[in-house]
Amino acid sequence: MTTQQPPSRPRVALVFGGRSSEHAVSCATAAGVLSAIDRDAFDVIPIGVTKDGRWVAVEANLDALALNAGHTPEVAPSESEVVLPLNTRSRALSAVRAGVPPEPLGDVDVVFPLLHGPFGEDGTVQGLLELADMPYVGSGVLASALMMDKHFMKVAFAGAGLPIGPYEVVTDRDWVRDPGAACARVARLGFPLFVKPARAGSSVGISRVVDADGLTEAIEAARVHDPKVVVEAAIFGREIECGVLGSRGTDPHRASELGEIAVTSGGHQFYDFEAKYLDESDVRLSCPADLPADAAVRMREMAVDAFEAAGCEGLARVDFFYTTDGEIVVNEINTMPGFTPTSMYPMLWAATGLSYTGLITELLELALTRRVGLR
Repeated sequence: MTTQQPPSRPRVALVFGGRSSEHAVSCATAAGVLSAIDRDAFDVIPIGVTKDGRWVAVEANLDALALNAGHTPEVAPSESEVVLPLNTRSRALSAVRAGVPPEPLGDVDVVFPLLHGPFGEDGTVQGLLELADMPYVGSGVLASALMMDKHFMKVAFAGAGLPIGPYEVVTDRDWVRDPGAACARVARLGFPLFVKPARAGSSVGISRVVDADGLTEAIEAARVHDPKVVVEAAIFGREIECGVLGSRGTDPHRASELGEIAVTSGGHQFYDFEAKYLDESDVRLSCPADLPADAAVRMREMAVDAFEAAGCEGLARVDFFYTTDGEIVVNEINTMPGFTPTSMYPMLWAATGLSYTGLITELLELALTRRVGLR
């Protein structure tokens, strides 16, 4: 009698860490996903990317990956590095070490790139996975690159007829050539202003500036993370967020319930890095957000419109302002939003009826059914 073998489970490579200033946030995201992924449905191999870009196989140590006020996680270097096959004939990973034959790590069916910021969320890793013909979760090369850059993100939104706020861009060339002229130009937006690295996330490097005297310091602080800086006029109103989940085939994309972030204490002037990741007790999410019914419907529609205008796939969080005059302004899209259990994107979907584990499963199944390459 022949014993029937159970079907093999898809093997998932969770890739996290990376070279950006959001390295620690990415590690925390990985800890959340590792704690919740359905092990009956998927086999998992965690792969960390060190701060200098080396890919290494790591243990699934949730405590070591946790981010809190007393601990900042980091992917440690290893003597061996993980390499992908950059061809269409194999999906087998290998570990290589100097002077030793490569060690096979087995095939991978899908990659979940839990990378935030440049060199991970910006189309670079997505391009690498396309070269390897490897299915992966999330947006492709163009949408990832476009939505990572707050300058070109706004250009794309404006081109699609979506409402955006007033802004200016200070390039590296602008700043090196004449910082005084750059400051004078952005000051015409009026104060207060928000000064941001163009290609960073998790509120890293963002400053709120209340007068012209603070501009130079704020721009220099942003330039630590990116030589290109975006300066935005303050918009007075409420910050509302919506999660979008990509569809299979021609089915409509789905928008979550709307959520509103309130920073309740801790002296935070805005929803900054500390409020997001270190002082979570100071943050409250109201979901569904208390909005007029017609505004809520329109905002959820606009979230899907922004997702489609950018060419996003898989997942994205769309952030809005709802002004004191009842206007809706699109602020930005995050193509790999914070993804810990207490991050806003999973919480929005939990409030909509999709659990954290269910959301992870949905994204992996979506990636497994999507073809790689041109689509």
